[in-house]
Amino acid sequence: MEDLSKIRNIGVTAHIDAGKTTTTERLLYYSGTIHKMGEVDEGTTVTDFDSEEQQRGITIYSAAVSFPWRDCRINLIDTPGHVDFTAEVERSLRVLDGAVVVFDAKEGVEAQSETVWRQADKYRVPRICLINKMDKIGADFEHAFESLRRRLRAKPIAIQLPIGQEANFRGFIDLIAMRAMTFSGSGHDTKKAVGEIPAELRERAQRERHLLEEQVAELDDELMANYLDHDSLTNEQLVAGLRQGTIALQCQPVLCGSSLRYMGVQAVLDAVCDFLPSPLDAPPIEGVDPNDLDRTVQRKCDPGQPLAALVFKVVTDTHGDLFFVRVYSGVLKAGSRLLNVGRNKKENLPRLYRMFAKKREQIDRAYAGDIVVAIGLKDTVTGDTLCETRGSVLLEKIEFPETVISMAVEPKAASDRDKLLNALYVLSRSDPTFDFKTDIETGQMIISGMGELHLEVMCHKLERELNVPVKIGKPRVAYREAISHAIETEGRFIRQTGGRGQYAVVKLRVEPFVPEPSQEHFWFVNATTGGAVRKAFISAVEEGAREATENGPLGSYPLINVKVTLLDGREHPVDSSEIAFESAAALAVHKALEDADPVLLEPIMKVEIVTPEEYFGAINGDLMSRRAVITSTSIRGGNHVINCEVPLSTMFGYATHMRSLSQGRAGYAMEPCRYAVMPLALAEKVLGA
Repeated sequence: MEDLSKIRNIGVTAHIDAGKTTTTERLLYYSGTIHKMGEVDEGTTVTDFDSEEQQRGITIYSAAVSFPWRDCRINLIDTPGHVDFTAEVERSLRVLDGAVVVFDAKEGVEAQSETVWRQADKYRVPRICLINKMDKIGADFEHAFESLRRRLRAKPIAIQLPIGQEANFRGFIDLIAMRAMTFSGSGHDTKKAVGEIPAELRERAQRERHLLEEQVAELDDELMANYLDHDSLTNEQLVAGLRQGTIALQCQPVLCGSSLRYMGVQAVLDAVCDFLPSPLDAPPIEGVDPNDLDRTVQRKCDPGQPLAALVFKVVTDTHGDLFFVRVYSGVLKAGSRLLNVGRNKKENLPRLYRMFAKKREQIDRAYAGDIVVAIGLKDTVTGDTLCETRGSVLLEKIEFPETVISMAVEPKAASDRDKLLNALYVLSRSDPTFDFKTDIETGQMIISGMGELHLEVMCHKLERELNVPVKIGKPRVAYREAISHAIETEGRFIRQTGGRGQYAVVKLRVEPFVPEPSQEHFWFVNATTGGAVRKAFISAVEEGAREATENGPLGSYPLINVKVTLLDGREHPVDSSEIAFESAAALAVHKALEDADPVLLEPIMKVEIVTPEEYFGAINGDLMSRRAVITSTSIRGGNHVINCEVPLSTMFGYATHMRSLSQGRAGYAMEPCRYAVMPLALAEKVLGA
């Protein structure tokens, strides 16, 4: 068994094109794990091994690799930067102990950087930051560093100072060791030299070192007392203070470099070992007792405790699905029999593997703190908890955003319809943000996802990997419905035929509400008193009300943000049944929805556009024509940055249009923001269509 203090479970995250995959490739090279370097542009990197990733030059699926550095073993997950694949980032951060967040030295904090940062805040993941591409034209360390503080409200602490930037970037000053690291040569032959700080930077380095000591001293009372006594801190105290502050989310150490030019990558590996937490440093994982959902259960990262493991990803594979598992406590053994707690089903676990991107190494067991892959599970999906049959605990599920876009698909050959259904089921198992259903009116198969690129990738996957050629329709917006005000109504389901009849009367209040983050869009409350309705019938009322809100009264779109309160009810000693109460509740809700002034909601996207000044006017005018609301504009690295909120329905094909407006020089990022009421005239058009 390994020393748990020497394990680092980390992710590499960033905005698209900030250099995540290149950084990961260099980390693997310098750790001695690979001996030939791949390049994103050539489609030869280790972690972008899927054919779709290699063709597009972007990361789509998070890939896991495991490698040694110094005396540590690092389990690393390279995550996507494109917002359409944000679920990959979400589920990775849920199980990681730390993260390396990569920023472009010219752009600083970009749109998806903010999303990733928010996700890391949500799961309280400690971070270190790498300001990458210091050799790029327009690179500016100070601007990028300040954007961390300003846009992310982060607490960055610089532990390196660049020596030159843009074409003159040749290394950095290590402010802890107070030595200069310079690089010469190119490609695989890049050589690192450690030497004295250049004379012209000595004074600035002394100032920055003094500031570093001050910032670290402020993180801890004992260090502050030591600093006040001696007016300085030792290198060992700096490392210990930074580690403690990083793990406590009080600060984020900031490094600089150029992964493409092999500069500064070893320092990132050192920082991972020095500052990011081991599984022992992470707080105990919390779950609930499956037999008493009100009782919280904690599990420490300890192989001696009962097993608690979370399945955070399922990957479809020709030889059987791969289940990525984070072991939080206990020991996960190959050949064991486990309990899927949430589904209350027994599972056999025939084989375990340690992953290296698409390669795998078979192992007998995995200990607390490890991330491994299981094969052979039958009823398990993303977010499920695996335990031994004794001492079980139910860990919190992973929350995923709702789909915002859909399109119709049909097999090219009518005989392939069943094959298509099976293939869509396989895809939905592996990607929780991908969904499908059959349109009751048209009989068409409708697939839903996070964006145009997401659905395009899924359709290619159907054809290439699952061998189901498909025809696809135009993308469609995933509209929702809501009600405008509260209505009280009564539902009566009374049927008297020969013999036993049906009898149920319920009085309900149906009203709009604003859910908390991660709260369901449907909320049921029992407000009856004196046992007016039996407990068994109350759950039937909830079920009937829930089913009645699945399709709204306007266009049969899903109804969201609705609260149903059971105020009163009447039952019959003989004729009442669960079916009767379910039907009465459904009748009451349908009646209320018609009278509660239902409205159509459309998804609003948060969009950030970066454009040279000469195209600012044209792009701004075009956004206005798309019903955009500009929330802010700023200057970043000589370019104009426009932040706005735009209805998704107006943004189809925007990438092509924006390229033509700016001669290919503008770029944009888009992510789901919220649902908003659609203007009446436009809503009538949608409903009429």
